[in-house]
Amino acid sequence: MASSRLAVPLHCSVQRPSFSPNFDHFKASLSSAFKPLLRQIQQLPLRVEVDVSKAVKNTSVKLLDAFVDSVFEFVDQPLLPSQSNFAPVDELKEAVRVTNIQGEIPDVFPEGVYIRNGPNPIFGALTSTISMFGRSNHIWVEGEGMLHALYFSKGLDGSWAVVYNNRPVETETFKLEKQRNKPLFLPAIEGDSPAVLSAYLLNMLRFGKINKQISNTNVFEHAGKFYSIAENHEPQEINIVTLETLHDWDVNGAWNRPFSSHPKKAPGTGELVIMGINATKPFVEVGVISADGKKLLHRVDLKLNRCSLCHEIGVTERYNVFMDHPLSIDLNRLVCGGQLVKYEKEGDARIGIMPRYGDEDSIQWFKVKPNCTFHLFNCFENGDEVVIWGCRALDSLIPGPDQGKNKFDWFSEKFRSVKSTAEGSADAVPEEQLVFPRPYEWRMNMRTGDIKERNLAGTEFPMDFPLINGAFTGVKNKYGYCQVRDCIASSASGMAKYGGLAKLYFEEQNTGFSLGENQEKGLIKVEYHMFGKNTFGTGAAFVPKEGGAEEDDGWVITFAHNEDTNISQVLVIEAKNFSSEPVAKITLPFRVPYGFHGAFAPMQLPNETMRIVPSLNPKISESISCSYLQIGNCTNVC
Repeated sequence: MASSRLAVPLHCSVQRPSFSPNFDHFKASLSSAFKPLLRQIQQLPLRVEVDVSKAVKNTSVKLLDAFVDSVFEFVDQPLLPSQSNFAPVDELKEAVRVTNIQGEIPDVFPEGVYIRNGPNPIFGALTSTISMFGRSNHIWVEGEGMLHALYFSKGLDGSWAVVYNNRPVETETFKLEKQRNKPLFLPAIEGDSPAVLSAYLLNMLRFGKINKQISNTNVFEHAGKFYSIAENHEPQEINIVTLETLHDWDVNGAWNRPFSSHPKKAPGTGELVIMGINATKPFVEVGVISADGKKLLHRVDLKLNRCSLCHEIGVTERYNVFMDHPLSIDLNRLVCGGQLVKYEKEGDARIGIMPRYGDEDSIQWFKVKPNCTFHLFNCFENGDEVVIWGCRALDSLIPGPDQGKNKFDWFSEKFRSVKSTAEGSADAVPEEQLVFPRPYEWRMNMRTGDIKERNLAGTEFPMDFPLINGAFTGVKNKYGYCQVRDCIASSASGMAKYGGLAKLYFEEQNTGFSLGENQEKGLIKVEYHMFGKNTFGTGAAFVPKEGGAEEDDGWVITFAHNEDTNISQVLVIEAKNFSSEPVAKITLPFRVPYGFHGAFAPMQLPNETMRIVPSLNPKISESISCSYLQIGNCTNVC
């Protein structure tokens, strides 16, 4: 989430920093802190190394490790009983055949892989550190990534074979901590400013990275290869059959910064449009990768004056689209006593639209109402207009409450439901309910510079993690889908839980019927599929019907977990009969924790894949023929 470069110009306010009491004791604390370090130095064996440079480096690392071990205490962040399915699970080691299927997988359902990413902390919990510098914490979006995959293969007799597997994304930092069998990286995002600064510096000195490669957010495909990603580092290529992590992807050395979690394939060309943010200049860069994945065709610094934490980029047939909202990463603010990551409620927000191969001077900016929009359904051109549909909130859940505030109380309050609002006051919600995301529309006129904004759906439910039929990424579409947050369950647990799905009809008006009273005018039709009592889902993806005549010919597939029975399932829901019962409920033999984004990759799976369960042979991947990838909010948005 932050750059590895440390040269940062600082321009602090002349006002006294808010953490000045910490710094009043800072120098004195350093003295006592270094005493154990000096004792460690005295115990080091004095021997001549042939490679002096290596010896100095190794000794320096040992000294820094000794300092961290002496000064910093790692503390687990406990989970409440109501948060039990956010807890990590063990790696299976071997794939398993799934036979408990209620209903039927349709004959015309495509063979392929349904895969979902999500956090799975390597040592069982997110951690905090306590030291004389204060406290720093991992935030709720962290935790090493784990892939959960379901493989659908059809036999010659027409019967379906279904296999489930999971595997952690073994990044370099994952392997390092696993080898040492203990947490090594100090939390460097949220907490007391001196503690975060110390973590920032010490992680860089010890490991050459400011934070871990969590790779826990999304999975995407390009040029027949598959990647796991989180936007704090570059993506990792994975073997889609074995889930083995292969290597980091830097586009043959041409891209030396993080990727956004949601790169997009440009309609028509198949080029991959990417974006990377850094805490130091250049704050935001956009790139275009060739359709074969071998070359970086274009790279441009947007010359922004802040590091806007933009989660994804949008594309149309001709343009790249990005959201510059006031959720920012600011080292200067951190050094001056504030938070590293913060949403400025009164900050400016704008949308930038640039030609595919444009530079910073070609960007056309549109000032919009302040907002925090992580996820987009789609972007497309309509005459002179560029239209964006996304899930817009008025505040951010990242990083969380200010240091010292009770996290559970803060999140619990934020997750409460919002009462219906009258026309014209759609944004007039209480302060504590600003994180209520709603489907939203922006229309930017490229000729006149005018912009129109409006809510698309009411306030019955917050909606997020949008997805569409990926074949319509960047072009006009009729339908969108998203996860529906359960306000009661989320508020009770202090963690976001999604109790259903919604289908949005972008071209149809709301006739007045809804699950609750709605007084706003001009809203679109929304259809709901709710999971049932105490059942929540994540990672929804759209699965297109091969040869389907219409955009919604297909299914929405999702992981779901019943907290009463502790049973996890995969649900297959027919998109054209969205409110009906799932056509198939696939009960998994193991618990699957809640996670983030999912994808479905239609592909021909060799028969051998199913024959060799419980072991998946890595050689099989060589014979896989990948046709295309539909990503629930990633090829289109996420």
